[in-house]
Amino acid sequence: MRLIIREDPESVGEYIANYVCKRINDFNPSPERPFVLGLPTGSSPVPTYKALINLVKTGRLSFRNVITFNMDEYVGLPRDHPESYHSFMFRELFSHVDIPPENVNILDGNADDLVSECNDYERRIKQYGGVELFLAGIGEDGHIAFNEPGSSLTSRTRIKTLAYGTILANARFFNNDISAVPHMALTVGVQTVLDSREVVVVVTGQRKALAIAKAIEEGVNHLWTLSALQMHPWALIVVDEDATLELHVKTVKYFKSIEQVQEEVEKNQAELKKKKHAAVNGIN
Repeated sequence: MRLIIREDPESVGEYIANYVCKRINDFNPSPERPFVLGLPTGSSPVPTYKALINLVKTGRLSFRNVITFNMDEYVGLPRDHPESYHSFMFRELFSHVDIPPENVNILDGNADDLVSECNDYERRIKQYGGVELFLAGIGEDGHIAFNEPGSSLTSRTRIKTLAYGTILANARFFNNDISAVPHMALTVGVQTVLDSREVVVVVTGQRKALAIAKAIEEGVNHLWTLSALQMHPWALIVVDEDATLELHVKTVKYFKSIEQVQEEVEKNQAELKKKKHAAVNGIN
């Protein structure tokens, strides 16, 4: 697990957007071989989405050959409701980039058969060869997607009852009316996320600081489902300074030091790749 620390939410968004851009461009997706990207909702990824939109508008990134799978959706909320995750994603990202609508996959919280909807979602992910990169956010209690505390770490896409803390936190999107917040959602499972080839998590704000400390400095624990990323071979968590306030000083210093080493390794690998490409193509 890597931890990248930036000063504020905007800097976090810029870093992640540039990281995702590089991953997509290096992948060089095509219609026959699309880049499969998992996406979250919530306030934390908004700066990332704004930065991605800017990259598309300036010609440095395209979503034409990107397939997306969103993490979750409320059950029973009309699709056109302003707080549905379908509305959120089109408002914050999809309507501003060049992604074909048919490439967008979002769980249907109004499906007649919710269990079949969840099973079909897993099938569609496998149909595309799995998720290449899953971008995720977390709740204040450390839940990833809507995998609330106590969720199985081997869980798959399913129906989930929301914890009171989650309902309370999301009430701000419903005019602070707790009764207006849906009490159930469809969500990808912890194992669904772990099956992706790479996971990048965006975490900002002091309210997420305890969850970060639990997930990084303590052991794997189903009460803090973000901690499951300790078992992933390629997980990256990007946080702002406020989100590090519960971490030990030595933990922060350690991750800042290895970031410099990682940058040197990546630079050396890029130069080596360039030399090999030149040798193969007879370029002096």
